[in-house]
Amino acid sequence: MRWWDIEPVLGLEAELFPEDAWSAGMFWSELAHARGPAATRRYLVAEEPGGALVGYGGLAAAGGTGDIQTIGVLPGHRGTGLGSRLLSALLRAATDFECGEVLLEVRVDNAPAQRLYERFGFVPVGLRRGYYQPAGVDALVMRLADPATYAAHPGTLPETPLPHTHQGSNWHG
Repeated sequence: MRWWDIEPVLGLEAELFPEDAWSAGMFWSELAHARGPAATRRYLVAEEPGGALVGYGGLAAAGGTGDIQTIGVLPGHRGTGLGSRLLSALLRAATDFECGEVLLEVRVDNAPAQRLYERFGFVPVGLRRGYYQPAGVDALVMRLADPATYAAHPGTLPETPLPHTHQGSNWHG
């Protein structure tokens, strides 16, 4: 993800997470830590061949632990393997950052996302009450003990082609 992706990502955020969408400032802050030799973040976007954004994801790394900050896929692109592909790329980033574990929070009412994470080996480790504001929805905390094992995650993606994905000029799908 680059700075020029922030505005279209904000549109997806508003559609996908209307009650608790990230602000432009939050994305700017994350991207400030995503470049250079001291980078601790990796943010990706997926777009259709015409350039329309259809998904995105982000990871933060610190102290040997990765944290999936966000993954979003437009409803019309769910079930195509795009979420799996984004998650695989984020787990590869966690491996690049030498993370020995990866954590994430997911809404307790988002069963499809929970199933995706479970397919990748994430297990529930806790609950954060009232985490998602302003609705006060609880977050299920999930942990993956060995991201390198699941970074490639072969055999789970459908044969259908996926939209073009990129992380600046470094990541293509």
